[in-house]
Amino acid sequence: MLQDTPEFQVVGEASDGLEAVQKSEELQPDLILLDIGLPKLNGIEAARRICALAPGSTILFVSENQCPTLAQEALRSSRRARGYVVKSDGASEILSAMEAVMQGRQFVSSRFEAFKFLGPRNA
Repeated sequence: MLQDTPEFQVVGEASDGLEAVQKSEELQPDLILLDIGLPKLNGIEAARRICALAPGSTILFVSENQCPTLAQEALRSSRRARGYVVKSDGASEILSAMEAVMQGRQFVSSRFEAFKFLGPRNA
């Protein structure tokens, strides 16, 4: 889907958290889509490391995990973490989420709207 979106260009991919950190430092992308359940180094710890190595990158978590507590932890893991999208909602929310976080706004999947501790959706 992202390959067909002219506003965004995929510049790299990683298969685990350590590789995500390394590629983030090397490529310095504007936006990083980061899964939480990565092998070798989970996405939350990878985000903490990426923050120091790629300070201009914005992080959007994309995860199968639907736990609001984990979403909150992910968003608090790094000052560069701006969004959390549940993969099953991805087709309908990913582009809106990407646009929002690139504009400096927070985005969380609509399923989390009832959880005020995450902050207002798209705020």
